[in-house]
Amino acid sequence: MGEGVNGRSKCQFQSLSAVHNWTTEDTVQWLKESVELPQYETSFREFRINGNTLPRLAANEPSFMSGQLKILDQRHKQKLNLKALDAVLFGPPSRPQHNWLKDFVLMVSIVIGVGGCWFAYIQNKSSRVHMGQMMKDLESLQSAEQSLMDLQGRLEKAQEENRTVAVEKQNLEQKMRDEISGAKKESYRLRELRQGAECELSRLKYAEEELVQVRMALKRAEKEMQTEWSVPDALQMWLQLTHEVEVQYYNIKKHSAELQLTVAKEEAEKIKRKRSSVFGTLHVAHSSSLDEVDHKILEAKKSLSEVTACLRERLHRWQQMEKLCGFPLVHNAGLPSLTATLYSDHSWVVMPRVSVPPYPIAGGVDDLDEDTPPIIPQLTSASMMRPPLTRNSSLCRSRRSLYSTSMTSADPDLLSMTSSALSYHPEGEEGYIFFMERKGYVTLNHFCPIFVQVCL
Repeated sequence: MGEGVNGRSKCQFQSLSAVHNWTTEDTVQWLKESVELPQYETSFREFRINGNTLPRLAANEPSFMSGQLKILDQRHKQKLNLKALDAVLFGPPSRPQHNWLKDFVLMVSIVIGVGGCWFAYIQNKSSRVHMGQMMKDLESLQSAEQSLMDLQGRLEKAQEENRTVAVEKQNLEQKMRDEISGAKKESYRLRELRQGAECELSRLKYAEEELVQVRMALKRAEKEMQTEWSVPDALQMWLQLTHEVEVQYYNIKKHSAELQLTVAKEEAEKIKRKRSSVFGTLHVAHSSSLDEVDHKILEAKKSLSEVTACLRERLHRWQQMEKLCGFPLVHNAGLPSLTATLYSDHSWVVMPRVSVPPYPIAGGVDDLDEDTPPIIPQLTSASMMRPPLTRNSSLCRSRRSLYSTSMTSADPDLLSMTSSALSYHPEGEEGYIFFMERKGYVTLNHFCPIFVQVCL
């Protein structure tokens, strides 16, 4: 009786359900899509299974399912039974609507994920390339610093050699002065003997010996005049002062370059420490500190190159000037001593003290030159005039006294050399010796007994 009630209830549900109106095609489609057993499609079409036959599937009749539909698998029977029962009781399965919003969100998420991975890869690659370039710049900076230190060592060695040459030159000059002094003493002795001789023949002999001594001294003086060019002592001191002032400005520029190098090294060490952390690479890649460090390294490298080039040019230039002038310029008494000596008569001149600043200088040496007041004033021609030689002057202090310069204008560009001549005319004698500066020769105009002061 229970089975009859069950069958009637199913028939009532079947009559009320939309499944009752299914055709064979609808049932086959339900079999493939909902039940997912397409292998039994041929059996369903052969026995024309439609909506009216579904209650038999829901009732799980063994003879119908096994004998007619040839469904032998128990799992397939159970699955078909449950799906048919669900369709008979609750109607056809509802198809869920396709959610385009979810698909769009999913696609956007996929695109964002792929783009983020690609961006992270590109940034990581760019960061590695940038770090490699920065390390190369740092190595080149260190090599430039090493070359600067080597050049400094060469400069110190050259200065030591210049000191040795200066000492040897002083010894040679002292030896020459001693020889000239001995020749002059011998000349004085011969002159005294000539004056005290009563015989004219002995006087003539003494005069000839004196003339030979004078000729030898004049030849030595002429050779020295041809091999060396003498300049006033004041010019040497002014050039030494110029060198010291230039060294101060170079030290300022060098200190600024060293500070830039120190800052660049510290920034590079910070970048290395950041990269050693977990998120250091991404943090360095997204920040602007890498570009700033690269810029600082390039600036420090440029400053060191400029300082090295300036040092080489200055060393070569002052060596050539010392070679041409013939006296030491690099090795001197120092800036305070030179200033006190050169500006002793000019109390109104203030010598600025150039000190190395504790911070990097933004400008260069040219900017410092614009802001610094002039150190070396123009002196008038009267301050450079020398007193002429007199007859009573015993010993000339140097060979430079052979030259006498006169200035016709206060403008240093309009200075002109006059062909001044130094002559000595003893009283009571007709013979004389005449020195010509421009032509560089000596004329002996009489072979009578004479006396000449030989000046070097």
